[in-house]
Amino acid sequence: MKHDFMPLQGQDAGMSDRRLPRALIAFALVGGTAWALAAPISAALSAGVIAAVLIGLLTTFAEEPAVMLPAPAIDVPDRTGELIDAVDDALLIIDGQRITHANAAARKLFGAEKIEGDFRLALRHPIAADLIASEEETGAPVEIAGLGDPDRRWVMSVRRIEGGARLVTLRDRTDSWVAERMRVDFVANASHELRTPLATILGFIETLNEGGAGEDPVTRARFLGIMMGEAKRMQQLVDDLISLSRIEADRFAVPQAQLALGPVIEEVVGVIRSGMEKDGGRIQVEAVKVPPIRADRIQIGQLLHNLIGNAMKYGRPDTPIRVVLKPVGNKVLLRVVDQGEGVAPEHLPRLTERFYRVDPGRSRSVGGTGLGLAIVKHIAERHRAVLDIASRLGEGTAVTVTFPAAEADPLSS
Repeated sequence: MKHDFMPLQGQDAGMSDRRLPRALIAFALVGGTAWALAAPISAALSAGVIAAVLIGLLTTFAEEPAVMLPAPAIDVPDRTGELIDAVDDALLIIDGQRITHANAAARKLFGAEKIEGDFRLALRHPIAADLIASEEETGAPVEIAGLGDPDRRWVMSVRRIEGGARLVTLRDRTDSWVAERMRVDFVANASHELRTPLATILGFIETLNEGGAGEDPVTRARFLGIMMGEAKRMQQLVDDLISLSRIEADRFAVPQAQLALGPVIEEVVGVIRSGMEKDGGRIQVEAVKVPPIRADRIQIGQLLHNLIGNAMKYGRPDTPIRVVLKPVGNKVLLRVVDQGEGVAPEHLPRLTERFYRVDPGRSRSVGGTGLGLAIVKHIAERHRAVLDIASRLGEGTAVTVTFPAAEADPLSS
């Protein structure tokens, strides 16, 4: 059977608080009476006095409200500073014009000496200063640049807190800004790379349609050859863009199939040699037994095509192209070395950017799209490999990709 018990409220609750003292009074009266009847008169008189005293004390307890003793104080440490320091965004509390609190991110951004005083010493930005100094309620966050580093971008918000102070939050948006800039540059570069050969093709088509050049078989054949070359260049560019898009879409999916690099190298080198009328012997393979890796065979083949193709384009004629494969600890090292003009140190960090060229004129003359090393970089990242480019002017360039070996697998050629 279910019973519902309701808490006593109001007068009933007050009566319940007095039930225990009244029970004690009744117990004292009954006990005193029994003792008086059973004992001699003198003893009864003593018992009566004692009972009267007890009744008086219990009555007093019953009439007085209960007194709650305070709970013992618990020492709770103030961890506000630790919580603020744990926030990744830079936080400042500004009272008037003085910075009263700053978290670790703010101290790192501005420096400890600049956050101990007027906020304008740290926030040397006209928009930021005006927004903080304004007495009106602030609106949406604003984007500012130049704090800490000229190339960094921040989103700043200001909120009024108790006592008239201001809470200033600075969120780093540099990565998002760089990604957006890369996207805009990519669209512009891709459009330019496609527009140039397309303009060439259209120009030759108009010339042939005029009649004079089209009637000369030699001129017509030359124009058609140029048009075919430009069309193939556009086709290669589109193919590279599609490949790059697919690789980026799969960048978080690590390949699981085991692959022996030795046979893949032999296959790719054989295909490149078969397409060359001469100089096929320039490609020298130096491969030893290595553990298999977990890889996508098609993408590894594309990586090899791009690396060997670059070495053939930019290496000096009649100089060897070395393809090295060897184990290094529990990793597999793949290296392609040419003997060309080399690359200046200031260009090395940007070689894997899309459409970046050290010598744009030469790159276009040898048929480069400017996406080869960008594709290599993204393939290496998907395979959790390390890409390294080393070069010396006048000596040549070595591109190294170091793959993690498949765990606990036997050696394979």
